[in-house]
Amino acid sequence: MKAIAYSAYGTADVLKIADVEKPALADDEVLIKIRAASINAPDWRVMSGRPHVMRLMFGLRKPKIRPGIDMAGLVEAVGKNVTQFKPGDAVFGVCKGAFAEYGCTKETRLVAKPDNVTFEQAAATPVCGFTALQGLRNYGHLLPGQRVLINGASGGVGTFAVQIAKALGAHVTAVCSTENVEMVRSLGADRVIDYTQADFTKETQTYDVIFENAGNNSAKLYQRILNPTGISVMAGVPHYMSLPALMKHMMTAIVLSRLGKQKFLPFIAKSNQADLATLAELMASGKLTPAIDRSYPLSETAEAMRYVDTGHARAKVVITV
Repeated sequence: MKAIAYSAYGTADVLKIADVEKPALADDEVLIKIRAASINAPDWRVMSGRPHVMRLMFGLRKPKIRPGIDMAGLVEAVGKNVTQFKPGDAVFGVCKGAFAEYGCTKETRLVAKPDNVTFEQAAATPVCGFTALQGLRNYGHLLPGQRVLINGASGGVGTFAVQIAKALGAHVTAVCSTENVEMVRSLGADRVIDYTQADFTKETQTYDVIFENAGNNSAKLYQRILNPTGISVMAGVPHYMSLPALMKHMMTAIVLSRLGKQKFLPFIAKSNQADLATLAELMASGKLTPAIDRSYPLSETAEAMRYVDTGHARAKVVITV
């Protein structure tokens, strides 16, 4: 089968299309004919090998894994212990090496694709959807009627966060650049701030929850616009941030959280079938519609990654197979 593989660490030029063996099916796994996949921050980080300490986990000279996490497709075959799916079912979820014609994953990492969303939209959902849902609900404890500010609202996670916050009943203020204001407003934000025209950290408005997805502001900046018992959820880190800068970023959050009643919480989302089912339900109900910037065929995955690396991509970038 055709799949994208890393030839080394570096820029998108290291991504090559290769002929690899179709995944072997274990008893508790599902073999999927992949129809679409999407690019996430971990794909870029593994490709670049930065910070360099990551190479201790993924390989010293080049990544030992193939790229791709999110995917959607049709069930090709199931292991003898699989009970939830059968060949022909349309599904989406997470799998290793998703930038490929076929992928294998455990049935607990999949759910049925809603009929009202495309394979491309479903493939755009898992990682960013998990991050937005868990960040707002589990860490931010966002409640109906509360005010939430979402920084980085036009990105992959941000576009999910705006819609999920509205579905949770919150009043949403979204922050993005000029060219993305109308797109973010169309997702349901009650108020959109163009950060090129106004510094939202100096406003008098305060928030119960701040969802920091861009990663370009320190926790200290948010103290004055966060309610006395508010929560700032730190979900995003710029890919150019060095390891020392990242450690300082995290330590500031930890110290401020211990010194007062405001909480500054870094977190990494975890995939689970229950939350994947929640995202599917939100899409089926029309409360969540994944936003897609561009789609590229599998053979142009390197070009898709170059586009993401420019920093100009909004919402999700999808790979079609």
